[in-house]
Amino acid sequence: MEMKVKLPKNKNNNPVSTPPTADNPAYSIRLQVEQARKVQQMWEQFSFSRRKKVVERMSGIISFYADRIACAIADCTGKTRMDALSTEVIPSAMAAAWYAKSAKKFLKQKRAGSGNIIFSYKHSTVIHEPWGVVAIVSPWNYPFSIAFHEIAAALMSGNAVLLKLASLARPLTCWFTRIFMEAGVPKHLVQFVNIEGAKAGPAFLQAGIDKLFFTGSATVGKQLFKQSAQSLLPLCLELGGNDAMIVCADANLERAANGALWAGLSNAGQSCGAVERIYVHESVAEEFTRLLCEKLKTLRIGRETEFDIDIGTLSSVSQYIAVENHIEDAVKKGATIAARVGKADKSILLYPAVIVTNTRPDMLIMKEETFGPVLPVVTVSSDDQAIELANSTAYGLTASVWSKKTGKAKQIAAALKAGTVTINDHLMSHALAGLSWGGYKQSGTGRTHGEAGFHEMTRQKTVISDLLHRFPKSFWWYPHSFKKYLNVKGIIQLLYKKGLKQKLDGLKKLLMLFLQSMKK
Repeated sequence: MEMKVKLPKNKNNNPVSTPPTADNPAYSIRLQVEQARKVQQMWEQFSFSRRKKVVERMSGIISFYADRIACAIADCTGKTRMDALSTEVIPSAMAAAWYAKSAKKFLKQKRAGSGNIIFSYKHSTVIHEPWGVVAIVSPWNYPFSIAFHEIAAALMSGNAVLLKLASLARPLTCWFTRIFMEAGVPKHLVQFVNIEGAKAGPAFLQAGIDKLFFTGSATVGKQLFKQSAQSLLPLCLELGGNDAMIVCADANLERAANGALWAGLSNAGQSCGAVERIYVHESVAEEFTRLLCEKLKTLRIGRETEFDIDIGTLSSVSQYIAVENHIEDAVKKGATIAARVGKADKSILLYPAVIVTNTRPDMLIMKEETFGPVLPVVTVSSDDQAIELANSTAYGLTASVWSKKTGKAKQIAAALKAGTVTINDHLMSHALAGLSWGGYKQSGTGRTHGEAGFHEMTRQKTVISDLLHRFPKSFWWYPHSFKKYLNVKGIIQLLYKKGLKQKLDGLKKLLMLFLQSMKK
């Protein structure tokens, strides 16, 4: 079933560039960087309202083409159109609108305090400036929304963008191009880089970009971190997770089971923030597992045709093999497949959705990011044990706590080592443009989304002015002497001694310093 959509006419002439092909990827990208930098200098000088109009238009354009973009995403990735619409298209439209609305507040110059009464005559202003040309390496699992959130923030903050889409998502280039064209993005401000994924990061680092935003595996992220050390090029890295869901004894089990299925199996489990480990209190473990298994068996998995599928397929053969290896490892080490839906079919990348019990910490599904339709369930004797096990991973992207007692859930959330912890929900936080996204430990560095993510797109400058600039010198300048040393020590007396006499003596010495500053 194809929804009929009337297409508007294009009004601009190719504002988005397709890169030249060259034997040396870094050389080719350097040409694009130089091209982008010229346009960026103009874009940075645009008024805020002018940039806002461009980015704001993107929201409407995405909304207009929502059905067709969702279909294109589903065709590339194997996910359902519902997944594509709800987790990629709508969040991208919302992100464009949010950044267009919020950026002015984030970019506003702010007065900073002197930090001490002694320097109250120093007035400081904090300014946020764009990096210049930023590169974005976007992953294959959410090829539209992850890239678009970062592009919207980059453009609103005054940057130019070089975008590397995952190879399987290259057909989406035409949709990005159309959105930018119709929104009025200046030519060469956003450019695509079409090279192999393994070569992209290193080539960017050598090509003269100002900052790299990378979403991908921890292994590649560490390599980029090491390579970037040579030039101290700043990186923002989102490197995945092995996220825990804690189901407390007082949890709403019906909601928890439904939430676990969606947050664990949406996009066939290929989400950095997906539920990958479920820790359930022993008093409700049997009932929760029963509910989870019963509900799993009602779900439909496969290649979607007429909105008749709940869970789509995996996105690549390599991912199919990885999930298969994790399950084989678990079963070999004693795990039990408690429930399964779907029949394995490698030819269409269909891997069954499974619930696994009797797991051990040394199993791959417990210690690594499986990135597939797999839900391991572990029984725990207490909330403290659940917290300890949840924090035992090398990752720390997201987590969730399920309890009817909000206060208790917040206490558990505070103890979890993760960048985002949701209560009685999971996975949805990435769709919220206003909340920062990023993790602890090997889940990466820096943040995207929200004010924190927006400021990753800027570098902070502090400008300090002196109200006493008519004085010929500051009191700590040359010449130095023992007397000046004693007078400078008066600052400590004034600020930190308790006795009134000592404070007054310190004030006297400070005044002498200022009087001396007035002399040539």
